[in-house]
Amino acid sequence: MKTCLVVDDSKVVRMVARKILEGLNFQIQEAEDGQKALDSCINSMPDAVLLDWNMPVKDGLEFLKDLRALQGVEQPIVVFCTTENDMQHIQQAIAAGANEYIMKPFDSDIIESKFTQVGLL
Repeated sequence: MKTCLVVDDSKVVRMVARKILEGLNFQIQEAEDGQKALDSCINSMPDAVLLDWNMPVKDGLEFLKDLRALQGVEQPIVVFCTTENDMQHIQQAIAAGANEYIMKPFDSDIIESKFTQVGLL
């Protein structure tokens, strides 16, 4: 079973993503900020990360840069999931190492489609 770390400061968003991803046979880990997410990845690297942008402590972009800087680890597929929809934000995310980008609000069809595109399904 593949693992996905859901990183979002909203408990509701984490709950919705968990339900969708468990329905796609993922085992879920959760983190409410980028620092907790990085700590979780160092402890046990997931196959995928569903990542919010705007969070306290460490935002999604800072987390992604730190994650991609880790040496000697199998890097997960990272899908940004955020309300930030202008081209500058999308380009920043891709440049920092995101594999894909989806907009909030999302539903199960969107998640399934993007996870299929990046080879997770």
